[in-house]
Amino acid sequence: MRGPADYGFTASTAAHFTAHPETAGQVPARIVRVDRNRILAATADGLVHVPYPAAPPVPASGDWAWLGRNTAGEPAIVAVLPRTSELSRKRAFEASSEAQVLGANIDVVGVVVPVDRPLTHNRLERTLVAAWDSGATPLVIITKADLANLADDVVGKVILQAAGVEVVTTSAEQGDGLDELLAHVPNGGTLVLLGPSGAGKSTLINALVGREVQSTGEVRAADGRGRHTTTSRELVPLPGGAVLMDTPGVRGFGLFDADEGMGEMFGDLDELFGQCRFSDCAHDREPGCAVQAALAEGTLDARRWASYLKLQRELAALNRRHDAAARRAYQREWHQKVVVAGRSQRAAERYRNG
Repeated sequence: MRGPADYGFTASTAAHFTAHPETAGQVPARIVRVDRNRILAATADGLVHVPYPAAPPVPASGDWAWLGRNTAGEPAIVAVLPRTSELSRKRAFEASSEAQVLGANIDVVGVVVPVDRPLTHNRLERTLVAAWDSGATPLVIITKADLANLADDVVGKVILQAAGVEVVTTSAEQGDGLDELLAHVPNGGTLVLLGPSGAGKSTLINALVGREVQSTGEVRAADGRGRHTTTSRELVPLPGGAVLMDTPGVRGFGLFDADEGMGEMFGDLDELFGQCRFSDCAHDREPGCAVQAALAEGTLDARRWASYLKLQRELAALNRRHDAAARRAYQREWHQKVVVAGRSQRAAERYRNG
């Protein structure tokens, strides 16, 4: 089976296609980019533009898909393979309980942290929670190490904050740390970069690829933000065989459904919960609370505990909105069935009386 080797097609990918055959599928492909009105896919013979599928689901960047032909004889997506990993976040508007898929079939989620601005602990934690929950392996990538004398201090803070996640320090301008970064990506694997605009992702991508594939923008001195130089999620082949996915600057990372990620990121708190005197401890004023004891002793950082509570409240609110949406959908469906049944009953009565 032939596939786009430059975009991560390996023997295991071929086995994945074999395990999910499609009658109308002729060509294995990977989704490189999803634009507003068309999709760019990679095949063994090169890149091809295809229309949106006639039926859901709409693929995301990184998806593996079978291509066939539509009624006009043009290349078209006929099936999307099950994902091995999925990086999602809650959609931007607050009232939503839906997920926005940022990328699929990712092996490593690189969380980009620049040293030339203050470390935002809550942003780092929630991004790492989402990274763990995606099914991929998180990796913290510190950028712009050549621009500040405080790099060692930032690295130390990140290591404490990242709870066992590997940390790599890079300088794209100097070419430092790039080999170490790529060593964390398996052969044919996919690396996605997450970080706010101005974090140095585009410069890092250019250094990894070995040529300019992303434009770079100036960072405002007033607030440390840069303009978005990346406007879509796109796969970029790397010289060593790996694949890189760039994403637009992510200012916020609303959690969608991250129970597993919370367990990975805050596993130390789960251990504390098991040490409380009461199994239903609310970790507030109950006697024998291990959490409150750790806070009093200073072994548990108060900011970390506050961050955990905030993330849990966010997930609980999201679950309530999701449940409410499900109830409304059920009520609409039930109402429609009642109306249809009523119409059928009246029609039957008219038939008998006629």
